[in-house]
Amino acid sequence: MANIIVLMGAPGAGKGTQARLLQERLHIPQISTGDIFRALKTSQTSLAQEVLEIMERGQLVPDDLTTQLVRERTAQDDARNGYILDGFPRTPAQAGSLEKLAAEQGHSIIPILIDVPQDFLEKRMTGRRNCPVCNEIYNIYFKPPQNDNVCDFHPDAQLVQRADDNVETVKTRLSTYEKKTQPLIEYYKAAGLLRTVDGTRAPEAIYEDVKSALSVAKMSLQ
Repeated sequence: MANIIVLMGAPGAGKGTQARLLQERLHIPQISTGDIFRALKTSQTSLAQEVLEIMERGQLVPDDLTTQLVRERTAQDDARNGYILDGFPRTPAQAGSLEKLAAEQGHSIIPILIDVPQDFLEKRMTGRRNCPVCNEIYNIYFKPPQNDNVCDFHPDAQLVQRADDNVETVKTRLSTYEKKTQPLIEYYKAAGLLRTVDGTRAPEAIYEDVKSALSVAKMSLQ
């Protein structure tokens, strides 16, 4: 039985890094609904056209169509031995649809939450700075440059902050995430499936915990 890893985490929690590590080391694809929707523009299927028309009208794609798109993508050969889901499910209703899909595919669902306190996330995101020359990334709280606001490798380069890394925008993004995702977290908690790892540490340390969480989940599902 293969696994469907549902990776969850707030903006800035490091979910993307963990998804990449899992993909590289477990040799299973990371499947993002954002990538699926972008790929529709070059697809000629009737389903793709139906979804594109809905999106062009500025409407939300219904759960059943989103699930159908995920079903089509995960039916491809590279997902036969399992896959990582990013951006799906987003709601308990979508989680129910995923359970049906998993049963059809003979897979097990393992939801993993990369948990990071909000104040830590705010520092991680608002403290980010990067060099405009070499793109080296710093953080004024966790990884400051040797000299204030100057790149260690390019002394003439003043570090810059992304426009959306300001305090107000970050607080809004985190608040929106919590409101939208909390029901899904509670759904998986109630089902006894959710595994939580501490996302405040270095990526490799987090990965080791993710790997351990996968092993424990596999044993409990047997």
